[in-house]
Amino acid sequence: MAAAETAVDVCVVGGCGRVGLPLGIALAARGLSVVLYDIDAAAVDLVNAGRLPFAEAGAGDALTAALAAGRLTATTAASSVGLADALVVVVGTPVDEHLNPDLGAVPRALERCAEHLHDGQLVVLRSTVYPGVTALTEKLLASKGLAVDVAFCPERIAEGKAMTELFALPQIVAARTPGALARAGRLFRHLTDSIVELEPEEAELAKLFTNTWRYIKFATANQFWMMANDFGLDFARIRHAVAFDYPRAADLPMPGFAAGPCLLKDTMQLAAFNRNNFVLGHSAMLINEGLPLYLVSRLEDRFDLAEMTVGILGMAFKGGSDDSRDSLAYKLRKILTLKARETLCTDPHVTDDRFLPLDDVLKRADLLVIAAPHAEYGRLDTDKPLVDMWGLTGRGVRV
Repeated sequence: MAAAETAVDVCVVGGCGRVGLPLGIALAARGLSVVLYDIDAAAVDLVNAGRLPFAEAGAGDALTAALAAGRLTATTAASSVGLADALVVVVGTPVDEHLNPDLGAVPRALERCAEHLHDGQLVVLRSTVYPGVTALTEKLLASKGLAVDVAFCPERIAEGKAMTELFALPQIVAARTPGALARAGRLFRHLTDSIVELEPEEAELAKLFTNTWRYIKFATANQFWMMANDFGLDFARIRHAVAFDYPRAADLPMPGFAAGPCLLKDTMQLAAFNRNNFVLGHSAMLINEGLPLYLVSRLEDRFDLAEMTVGILGMAFKGGSDDSRDSLAYKLRKILTLKARETLCTDPHVTDDRFLPLDDVLKRADLLVIAAPHAEYGRLDTDKPLVDMWGLTGRGVRV
């Protein structure tokens, strides 16, 4: 699609993704004119047709309203970045093939459209970045002779809750100069009056600390569950006793697969930043990434897996989501493919031709494992052995 030729308030680079699209819709809902620039032509076409490329509660109606009001459009034209007063860069920031931080993801996104940038724009980095990438971006833009304001304002939404949390959560705003800080603050005050100001490097660490803290909490719960399980004790009952009307333990989660595109990756980025001296983070990686192996090993102690069909319920990386990126359910499937007679997969939200309907899996499987805590599985009607780490069903075999 060709870009509109009229000026807009905001251009979101990577604007049709799971972070950029809700942000664009939210800003449009607050009266700003927004263009979403994305290299994924299929996603651009879906958005312009009023359809979401992924599930996000509340975003569909808001997208329809923004399109109808003429406040939102999507495009694959790089020239669209030159039409905006503010540019918000939202692109994936993965680790590379050597599991080191990829410092070039944001600069590459800007290089694709740099010829269209101009003096006076506000460039906001929204992606989770390795500490120093904001400074690297400042140097890149300055080397091109651009006099622009640069800010780092990390996203902190949870998938499925974006249209609530974008307006409810405080926004972290960081910039090197008072002018850039003030402009970024004005932009995000369209969403909330709760603004937290930091230096760019402080904000970069704040985002990594946020995701790593969650990852470590999940690892703690998983380690506790394995301890209780190894001694034949019920972790869910123990956790209930620990947390019941006791606020200092209220944030102890249930065990389960801690995965997705952010938590492990950002823990690895934080470890790299600290010269790989991060014993707590590395231990969390071993625990969380090792959980599928532990689970299968214990199942082998209890069952003759080689003679059994195992059904994996839920392939998304978290409950209620259609996002299967980096889901540990796939690691579980790979291990069970080697160990079990047959492995069947199902998910009510993730579309995959290899998956079967839930009823077929319940009928054919000898053993069931809940890998993603979808609410639908809390109402299972089956007498098959069921592994339920998440405590969805209130029952389940010990492993």
